[in-house]
Amino acid sequence: MSEHETKAAATRASRKKAAAAVSSAGMSEYITVVIEDQLFGIPVPRVHDVFMPQSMTRVPLSAPEVAGVLNLRGRIVTAIDMRRRLGLQSRDRSAGCMAVGVEHRGESYGLIIDSVGEVLRVADADMESNPANLDPRWREISAGVQRLESRLMIVIDVERVLNFTGQTLAA
Repeated sequence: MSEHETKAAATRASRKKAAAAVSSAGMSEYITVVIEDQLFGIPVPRVHDVFMPQSMTRVPLSAPEVAGVLNLRGRIVTAIDMRRRLGLQSRDRSAGCMAVGVEHRGESYGLIIDSVGEVLRVADADMESNPANLDPRWREISAGVQRLESRLMIVIDVERVLNFTGQTLAA
């Protein structure tokens, strides 16, 4: 390949990259999760990992939403039971669960959810404010809603989820 062809290929690659950046402007990606048959979205930049919690240690005198702490690859992670946080019934102990790892104020948390879906990319312009009839506990943790083809996805604001007591929850 000649020097001119190399430069032309580099220019085309640069243009493709710029076009991709422009087309992704105004778009957000969410990890979809399900909690008691309701679809939620957690912004991808907030998610550090997705895992299956193994053994959890209860923390005496902790907030009811704190399911316990666990060791995740050498890190102590505070597990937050999203069902309790949302005022839902507790999950059947025999049913499996998943966790989405996030960080907040330098601490690691695992948001315990029922299941994980896919990464979903949606237009920011399609974000709507919370419906007036949304339960106040849900409204408290929601950044808004996204109407999808067949469902409504509630967008989780991780900051709000972890600031429910006005102080850091890490055990």
